[in-house]
Amino acid sequence: MGIFDFFSKEKKKESLDKGLEKTKSSFFGQLSKAVMGKSTVDVEVLDELEEILVHADVGVDTTVKIIDRIEKRVARDKYVSTDELDTILREEIAALLEENRAGDGANFDLPKDIKPYVIMVVGVNGVGKTTTIGKLASQFHKAGKKVVLGAADTFRAAAVDQLIVWGERVGVPVISHGMNTDPASVAYDAVKKGVELNADVVIIDTAGRLHNKVGLMNELSKIKRVMQKITPDTPHEVLLVLDGSTGQNALLQAREFTKATDVTALAITKLDGTAKGGVVIGISDEFKIPVKYIGVGEKIEDLQLFDKHEFVESFFSRK
Repeated sequence: MGIFDFFSKEKKKESLDKGLEKTKSSFFGQLSKAVMGKSTVDVEVLDELEEILVHADVGVDTTVKIIDRIEKRVARDKYVSTDELDTILREEIAALLEENRAGDGANFDLPKDIKPYVIMVVGVNGVGKTTTIGKLASQFHKAGKKVVLGAADTFRAAAVDQLIVWGERVGVPVISHGMNTDPASVAYDAVKKGVELNADVVIIDTAGRLHNKVGLMNELSKIKRVMQKITPDTPHEVLLVLDGSTGQNALLQAREFTKATDVTALAITKLDGTAKGGVVIGISDEFKIPVKYIGVGEKIEDLQLFDKHEFVESFFSRK
């Protein structure tokens, strides 16, 4: 690792720690109250812990799993002190993320045998979908990748304009037909341009409307079919963007989108503005879809590749 890689890693860790500050402050504040005056992990402490995890938007089902794991350890070890609770929680949550194939990204690499790699981005309006695409484009561009963007969210002029601005800022081409045009046609032309330019990655923005599942399914299916006329196996990735600050609402959105299309990766944004950072754990556990990116701030570099080990380390850091 070179000196610049070291500083980059340190900066990433600093952003992650800062981004999870509200979640950690709330979580450990409640945990400290729960164990106050207690020396061992008993039923009362576990009940309190269950409530704390649910409050952090880990989700009921995932919380039950975590509590069950801790109960088994308490039963096995006979005596577990409250001082050990942080360590046990850290280990069990890390194990859960490991089982759920949550990300371990080291850099913004792409499969070497697929070119262009086509990413179709889905998610409701307001979650930071277009901004996430812009930041992704910037990160790929910085990594030396040739990028093409497709403005296929044609139902909102703001989305099209925003993506064009991002393209200009990053210095990558944006394929746009304007507002109220056929999204599938935009996606087709974007993939075509990607092939012509020998691009490394094509990122397609899609409409952020969560109307009825049938309409959404038909729309996304059409975009896929049309893109496949250029490259048969596209999209190579369907990235669902969720707003972490909405907590359980993000889980509901994930349920709807996974019913409507084959989501293969997740990006969870706006974790810096919320005490609900536990939603990352719950979403990863419920859907068994890798969390690939997290947003922990406004800056471009604050869209980070999700590393479960770093996430757990930061989540349980009391600094």
